[in-house]
Amino acid sequence: MDILQLLRQGDAVTQAVAVLLLAMSVGSWVVILWKARLVRRAEADVAAATAAFWQAADLPQARERLASIDRDGLVLPLVEATDTPAPGVLASAGHREQQLTRTLRDALHRIIDKLQFGQVLLATVGSTAPFVGLLGTVWGIYHALTGIAGAGTVSIDQVAGPVGEALVMTAAGLAVAIPAVLGYNIFGRRIARIEADLEGFARDLRDLLAGAGEAK
Repeated sequence: MDILQLLRQGDAVTQAVAVLLLAMSVGSWVVILWKARLVRRAEADVAAATAAFWQAADLPQARERLASIDRDGLVLPLVEATDTPAPGVLASAGHREQQLTRTLRDALHRIIDKLQFGQVLLATVGSTAPFVGLLGTVWGIYHALTGIAGAGTVSIDQVAGPVGEALVMTAAGLAVAIPAVLGYNIFGRRIARIEADLEGFARDLRDLLAGAGEAK
């Protein structure tokens, strides 16, 4: 069935629904391809960066190693967040462990926001695209039946063609939603594992530096 013919036969509502579905599909696929690259790099970089950090002789050497390994800035910001805050501000109040907990938590939130970027779009497209397609189907059927009623005669051929064309919108909505839902679920699981690794590294880093501060 010629989708372009369906769009030409449809009115402004049908065309608007088709354009909206197309925009949702393009947007979700851009996010899927971008996140596939980001998550794949993140999985490799986090594992390599954390291993390189613990194998370094000291913090300066660890930072040098992370600068070349941590391409998307997922581990290095945690290390940089452990710098001693400027004196005279509230961030420097409390014990060393409390300071580290606060700064590492803030840095971890920024990193997680970077990893989670685009997930809301995928969830929105996956949950709304079928209903947008259904709206196009209902409106298309209404439009087709109105045209048939105006013709004065009704036959199966007159009904099947326009109604079948309208049902294409439902299929289009599902075609847009399914990749978005799959991408959201797959990336969600992989990002959750990365977040767990980063949280574990942040805890170990806090314990290391807090213990070093107490030893001094």
